[in-house]
Parts: sequence; C-alpha cells; structure tokens
Amino acid sequence: MTAEAKALGLAVVLWSYPRGGALSKDGETGFDICAYAAHMAALLGAHIIKVKPPTAFVEQDAAKAVYEKQNIASSTLAERIQHIVQSCFNGRRMVVFSGGAAKDTQGLLDEIRQLRDGGATGSIIGRNTFQRPREEALQLLNSIIDIYKGKA
Repeated sequence: MTAEAKALGLAVVLWSYPRGGALSKDGETGFDICAYAAHMAALLGAHIIKVKPPTAFVEQDAAKAVYEKQNIASSTLAERIQHIVQSCFNGRRMVVFSGGAAKDTQGLLDEIRQLRDGGATGSIIGRNTFQRPREEALQLLNSIIDIYKGKA
C-alpha cells in the first residue's frame, strides 16, 4: 500500500500503536516499544508517523540494559520524545503524537510544550478540542499553534 500511495504522489501516514501478543498494557506506551513502533513505521515507508506519547516504562530487559549503558535520557517527556523522533531515521520523518484522553487546559498545554521541546512535528488533539465549547476550542488551538511556533 505504501508503494502504491507513493506511486500516486500521496503522502503515507501510519498510526503505529503496538498492542497484543506478549506485550503488557504498560508496554503499549513504554519508551522502548514506542521507539521501536515509530522506527518500524519509518521502515515501512511512512512520511508521517503517529504514535502515543511514551511513558518512562521500559518493557524489554534487553532495551533497558542498552538504554542504561548508552545513558539515553528518559526522565522527562521531552527527552523521551526526542528519542522517538531520533528513531525515525534521526528525525527525517514527521512524527506526531496522539492527545489521548481529555485533559485540563493547562495539563494539555504543558504536554504540548514537552512534545515541541522533544522535536515532535505536531499533536493530534481531537477530543481535547471537540469536547469543549467552540470558542474555548478555538482559543486552545491558537495557544497550541503559538507553542509550536515558539511564541509560548
């Protein structure tokens, strides 16, 4: 499908949400698993990759050993985002992050700043806007745009 889309001049967007198998519930958003999922999406030819923001949890013991040996920073969301972006051909792919469950305005804006600081291309924040009154949603979207523009 990727080759066909590219042959037609279309961008390839891939949602890479790992689930199932022996993967734990915490592992679905684990730092190592999200990085691998994003990398696999890049290998599959995606131009734009959508993943969930990673937690500090590391699913695989082998990954934990490598992360510790290589001193890969993961204490902040921005550090984890930077690693996810790096896993996509060292930032040569656009990486956007899902917004997840509805959040309070300040919590959402704080998360967006961390995403931006880590190098995210953008945020998918559907329910965090469409579940608000129209004017409040538009104000929120303008605030998010300002964050990604470096104005806030």
